[in-house]
Amino acid sequence: MTKAEVVSEIAAKTGLEKTVVLATVETFMDVIKDNMISGQNVYLRGFGSFIIKTRAKKTGRNISKNTSIEIPAHNIPAFKPAKSFLTNVKKNVKA
Repeated sequence: MTKAEVVSEIAAKTGLEKTVVLATVETFMDVIKDNMISGQNVYLRGFGSFIIKTRAKKTGRNISKNTSIEIPAHNIPAFKPAKSFLTNVKKNVKA
């Protein structure tokens, strides 16, 4: 599902104009991104958490030059679904 499809579905369910819904969805995403960039996790009860994970430094290989390189420790954004959300997805996904 794309952002445009999300906006269309929300607009259809709420009766709001697509432009208003689009502005709301984009603002929602901006708030989450800004908070995570500043180092804060975002918790949405019943949906999940947008968290910052720290990856430890490690040694990697540059295959083309056949040398070792050190990959420094770094942070990455991650999503952890709520238990109820995860359970519902597991029950309904067809393999």
